[in-house]
Amino acid sequence: MKKVINTILSFIALSFITLSMMGISSAKALPTLLHNINGYTIKDGQLEQFDSILFEDGEILAVGAHAELAEMNSFSISLDGKGKTLLPGLIDAHGHILGLGLNLMRVDLRGVDSESDSAEKVANYALLSDSRWILGRGWNQVLWLNKEFPTKSSLDKVIADKPVWLRRIDGHAGWANSKALELAGISKDTPDPDGGKIIRDEEGNATGVLIDAAMSLVENKIPPLNRKERKAALNLAFDHLIELGVTSVHDAGVDFETYKLMLELSGKDRIPLRVYTMLGGSDPRLEAMLKYGKVNQPFLKIRSVKLYTDGALGSRGAALLEPYSDEPDNKGLLLTDKKKLGQYFKLITKYGFQVNTHAIGDAANHLVLEQLAKLDKEASAKTLRHRIEHAQVVVPEEIPMFAKLGVIASMQPTHATSDMNMAGDRLGEERLEGAYAWRTFLDNGVIIASGSDFPVEKANPFLGLHAAVTRQDSDNQPKDGWLPSQKLTVAEALKSFTIDAAYAGFWENEIGSLEAGKKADFILIDRDIFTVPEEQIDDVQVLETWIDGKRVH
Repeated sequence: MKKVINTILSFIALSFITLSMMGISSAKALPTLLHNINGYTIKDGQLEQFDSILFEDGEILAVGAHAELAEMNSFSISLDGKGKTLLPGLIDAHGHILGLGLNLMRVDLRGVDSESDSAEKVANYALLSDSRWILGRGWNQVLWLNKEFPTKSSLDKVIADKPVWLRRIDGHAGWANSKALELAGISKDTPDPDGGKIIRDEEGNATGVLIDAAMSLVENKIPPLNRKERKAALNLAFDHLIELGVTSVHDAGVDFETYKLMLELSGKDRIPLRVYTMLGGSDPRLEAMLKYGKVNQPFLKIRSVKLYTDGALGSRGAALLEPYSDEPDNKGLLLTDKKKLGQYFKLITKYGFQVNTHAIGDAANHLVLEQLAKLDKEASAKTLRHRIEHAQVVVPEEIPMFAKLGVIASMQPTHATSDMNMAGDRLGEERLEGAYAWRTFLDNGVIIASGSDFPVEKANPFLGLHAAVTRQDSDNQPKDGWLPSQKLTVAEALKSFTIDAAYAGFWENEIGSLEAGKKADFILIDRDIFTVPEEQIDDVQVLETWIDGKRVH
């Protein structure tokens, strides 16, 4: 018997040598048993724990107790997890991959607390840039002392010879210097475009800030990205997300050029995490992309379209049923009217694609729900899993409609903690009842798919988990949380960033939980989110990221 065992061991050793010579990873040749871990997953809606996970060729064979799994396969590669906490790979259900990559390449104004400091940071960036345009993102006038929109003059003082264009943190407003306005042909006589607004001074001159559709006046003059720049931005974003423990992301609206590049990268196995791509509804080649059909590859899935109905609350572009409390003559901007939205739904559902519609204000959410209610059974939300992206301000009585129609609420927890310093001013106390109302949504049986909306917010998913559980910002303010009755439990928050986000992208049979037959996508972190004080969840560090059974970080 001993001789037989020695022969088997010799054969295994020889196999390792042969595989190494062939350039094949031994981790792919034999099952891997990762043990001594503090594992968590959501299974059948319930939180489960385990101390070992067994996987082979990217697929989970089993999770459970070490002794049981070791007995299942005695010839596995054994790895000691050293007691670290293991979670399913986190899924960001709403982000902008190209935007994140570009943000990492350009001037970042996130968190800068004044207009003058922002202009100074832009000037310092410009000294190191040879670009024809100075581009950036992240300013937020709500954080500034005067809380007023910036003006072109502060940028003109530091950069007069090059055009400057800086998107607001939410992407629904932009700040230009005089050179950019000149190139765009914006003068005192330029009318506001439909769905947009040119902010003007008392004499009617453009101040430098453009809202929603008006931004295209400047952005149409910016030299388009070339293929090399686009690819570099995507790769930067991929690496950044993987380091943060994001193993799958829903890319919320891509243009035709990014669509083509994604298909190319996928064909060459160059996408390192699982991407659920939404086609950009405003792209003139939308129907051509729809006709190409659904894409269902291991790391790329395409079967949805992203639409917009309104702008954002911070820039007062979100469409409200009643005027803004702090601007009584303004109800926001409706970017897509009822007729056009109905036409979009008819076109997109004809090809069997899911429709994911941006709606922030209560008027926008009402409009989308109204149109979704008109769909027939084959095109309904229960069949195609239509989503409302953000669903930030909803009339409370309309929240049960989400569950009744089968609409998924794709929400971003950090939006609440970023907006809490102005949401009350914009909406008044009464409308806050249906604002960022995660608990109310869950209590009404609505599926929540959580994300970050990067680069509007930081891509770190643990900031979102923290915000969902505490309703506090990164300084753990306010003390008991903003509108604390809407808090989620840690398990509910994790579910929204894993299996429910997977469901929202038709990927629930492959990812989102750790169980036999699913993909070995998981992360190891430095603390247990279920036992540490909740205010520490946003301090979690990702130690390792595994995708398809391979350690990629």
